[in-house]
Amino acid sequence: MTDGWNWRQPQTPPAAPPPASQGSPWWSDALSDPWRDPYAPSAVVVPSAPASTGPAPEPVTDPDAPRRPYAPILAICLVTALLAGALGGTLGYLFATRSGAGGGSPLGGTPLAAPSLAQRAPDSFAAVAAQVAPSVVTVRVSGAIGSGFVVSPQGYVITNDHVVEGADDTMSVSFSDGSSAPAKLVGRAPESDIAVIKVSKTNLTPMQFGDSDAIAVGDPVLAFGSPLALVNTVTQGIVSALDRTMESGEAGGTTRYYAAIQTDAAVNQGNSGGPLVDAAGRVIGVNSVIRSIGGSEAGAGNIGLAFAIPFNQARRIAEDIIDTGKARRTVIGAEVSMNGSTGSSGGSGARLRAVEPAGPAAVAGLKSGDVVTKLDGHPLEDGIDLVALVRKYAPGSTISVEYRRGTNTQTASVTLAADAN
Repeated sequence: MTDGWNWRQPQTPPAAPPPASQGSPWWSDALSDPWRDPYAPSAVVVPSAPASTGPAPEPVTDPDAPRRPYAPILAICLVTALLAGALGGTLGYLFATRSGAGGGSPLGGTPLAAPSLAQRAPDSFAAVAAQVAPSVVTVRVSGAIGSGFVVSPQGYVITNDHVVEGADDTMSVSFSDGSSAPAKLVGRAPESDIAVIKVSKTNLTPMQFGDSDAIAVGDPVLAFGSPLALVNTVTQGIVSALDRTMESGEAGGTTRYYAAIQTDAAVNQGNSGGPLVDAAGRVIGVNSVIRSIGGSEAGAGNIGLAFAIPFNQARRIAEDIIDTGKARRTVIGAEVSMNGSTGSSGGSGARLRAVEPAGPAAVAGLKSGDVVTKLDGHPLEDGIDLVALVRKYAPGSTISVEYRRGTNTQTASVTLAADAN
């Protein structure tokens, strides 16, 4: 007995194989039979391809086969990329402009065309500037430039006295439309710094007149003129103060007194004589004086302080000049100290050095040595305040005066008069 490890099948003569059927091996499962006869003749069995429902095998590419050209494919890809880029850029631009990034409105709104001048509100600064501009002139005197404004269709123009100082037959004016015309001097009021000239041109557009007594601190104003020879210039500001008294003039020349409208509208050399107008385009002042930090007035520039003669005062003086050739000067009938009160009682005010007999002050009971502390409710610091404020009023005006005599304070009503000269 053995464990069978070396058992072999006894050799017997092989039986004659049965005839092979057509198209089939002699033993159809011989290839998968592990116990088949090792001495049986071998045969190549080609199994038929089993039916399959899976994907077909990838075909083998013949490396020697001719290759398809890539140029058409690249062209198609390039055109597609260009079209996609153009479409993307267009959409991106549209989205960006609608969202405010890019060339559109910074707030994302649709940009609107600016209204024309005719469409602007009548009280807008642009409309006021357009209304006033035809009435403003540039005054040219002996190579110097100032400003002025038309006050009658006949060609009368108000300007500053210091603008026409030294004027000759070559004086001329130019208008906002670029036209020009010769002008002649009608008359001057040097101490009030008002002058009237007449232009050799008719059918002019005069300014609309305002009431300078009706304005208040904080009211908006526009200043017109030719600062630094820059013609047709408009600046804007507010009324900064009223009845700002001051004295002006070069040494040896005329001393001028102002109870001015103070404004922060930019005013420079060349603005002198131009109009200061209110928000409705009505003239309320004549631009006249600027202040500077050090240096002379000739070198002064705008520092946010400018001063205009109230138009009610300028109009009254101009009418006097047109009617009579000269202006009346309003006086109180007394000489005053220009250095303030010097009495032992101290305090501010305008000390009367002398009082004219039968003059307005004397008639009201004032005497030499009295110190005027208020004029029509306006506090006085010195004689300059008194002279400047008196010149503001028309002759015949009655005003209240508060004065100090010794230690007593008294009041009086004074009827101002015109200077006899």
